[in-house]
Amino acid sequence: MNSFDCVLRNATLVDGTGAAPRQGDLAIKDGLIAAVGSFDGKGREEIDAEGGLVTPAWVDIHTHFDGQVTWDDAMLPSSGQGVGTIVMGNCGVGFAPVAPGGEKDLIELMEGVEDVPGTALYEGMPWGAWSSYPEYLDYLATRVYALDVASLIAHGAVRNYVMGTRGRENAPATAEDLEAMRRLVAEGVSAGAVGFSTSRILGHVSVRGEPVPGTFAQDDEVLALARALRDAGKGVFQIIPSSTLGSGAAAGREEPHDLADEVRLMAQLSREAQRPLTFTLFQVAEWPTRWKEVLDQVSAENAAGAQVFPQVGARPTGIVMSLRTYHPFMRRPSYLELKDLSFEARLEALRDPARRAAILGEQSVPHPLPGTMENGVAFAELNFDQIFLFDEARDYEPTQAQSFAAQAKAKGMDPHAFLYDALTAGSGERFVVMYFTNYADHNLDAVREMQLHPETVTGLSDAGAHVTVIFDAVAPTYELTHWGRDRTRGATLPLEHLVHRQTQRNAQLFGFKDRGALLPGLRADVNWIDFKRLSLGDLEVRRDLPAGGARILQHAKGYRGTWVAGVRTRAEDEDTGARPGRLLRSQR
Repeated sequence: MNSFDCVLRNATLVDGTGAAPRQGDLAIKDGLIAAVGSFDGKGREEIDAEGGLVTPAWVDIHTHFDGQVTWDDAMLPSSGQGVGTIVMGNCGVGFAPVAPGGEKDLIELMEGVEDVPGTALYEGMPWGAWSSYPEYLDYLATRVYALDVASLIAHGAVRNYVMGTRGRENAPATAEDLEAMRRLVAEGVSAGAVGFSTSRILGHVSVRGEPVPGTFAQDDEVLALARALRDAGKGVFQIIPSSTLGSGAAAGREEPHDLADEVRLMAQLSREAQRPLTFTLFQVAEWPTRWKEVLDQVSAENAAGAQVFPQVGARPTGIVMSLRTYHPFMRRPSYLELKDLSFEARLEALRDPARRAAILGEQSVPHPLPGTMENGVAFAELNFDQIFLFDEARDYEPTQAQSFAAQAKAKGMDPHAFLYDALTAGSGERFVVMYFTNYADHNLDAVREMQLHPETVTGLSDAGAHVTVIFDAVAPTYELTHWGRDRTRGATLPLEHLVHRQTQRNAQLFGFKDRGALLPGLRADVNWIDFKRLSLGDLEVRRDLPAGGARILQHAKGYRGTWVAGVRTRAEDEDTGARPGRLLRSQR
């Protein structure tokens, strides 16, 4: 008689707790992990996992699937990267609460901040199915997914709902505004939001160029909303500080903003909320060692009673450019003349020496909508010292000699011309990446130190966002391959450390007590991985969003199986069609 639904035999178990890998078996029954190690009994399904890793499924705490969850159940790209649980609603942008007819403001905010096509959000989302945040969660609870979905209630939506135009113009909140917003946040968290998110960085703007509502919120406003978490007795406070990407000037402010002051405010927010707070921390070229000072300050604040957890990435963040998506020449007049041609005809025209010379000699002209990605990339300040051809950077840690600055200099070329030729070479399908965080030293040593720091957590995949300009959604797989196996330009990291940070540590931060480790009684959210074969493939542009919207995907190979709540959702890197994932509400 079979004791279990499924047993994975002879695996290398990396259980998520930080314990060293060990050989053993894992049994699944009724959606839970029934036994680990050595035990009696057989499974209805027996799988020989010898030579493979068995881990908990990843818990990705920084995503932006807020729109996609209303039209999609496959949940790519995350479901194909071994993720079993996602947290969306980060950075102060979301879709509830929303007043009747108010969806336009929230769509323009999401499109501008997170680069999700507005046409997809208009066409794909069932507007009118909810107004309040509890109603939004109740709608999601009717749907099924390939993974579990949790959501933060966003400051931008709350402020827009309460204050309307005043909120979008970042007017100071009145006492009545504060009380109404505090009530909405407490209501949302009590209904199941896993926390509250806000953004204070000026780079986050709508397609109309308006900052995220709350960007300039006074301290008393964010403190009032922190107390809403205290009232609810659960939830995490997530924030993007104004100086995340450098000084205030770099983020668009006239005066530099002191991150030390912001850390003090975040510690105060955590104490007022009596809840954990997580914020984005990068290494930036302007202050390449400031992250160390921040971590020292966080440690001191936590020793004094705060619960502040800097959220760090596993890789550099970069803008991806290609002829099929966005690139620096697309708003130049001689390029715009070609915009209605087929891709093949446009590529042929771009190779004409006269056209090339004209485009390189022109300035970009603004798009009618100031917040579009065309404007963002076409007017971006190009740092050629941080630009690399993607296929030359497939180890994801290229040297300075591989940069376009160095290569152009070696050939005696203007770097803009070098970039133009790189984009138009061959089939015109090349991707170029320009890093803007975590690569100031042309290596990832700083990222490794941040990953080792006891106060940090791992996130920032941005899955579901920046769909044609950033592909960090693959970060969970990248973390395992680059840091656990492939790195050649410095030390790697232990597998048990990497797995712990993507599973139990993130689950514990958000109070997900039922998952994140291979322990009997916990949910059977499990990955079976061929670690020797685990890899990331080529970038591809796929037009599979509503209204034909495009996105960049990068598929993973080596996930032999992913189980969510004991149901196999992926088999040999393919979707099984099973949809055991559900809305995950906050837990006390």
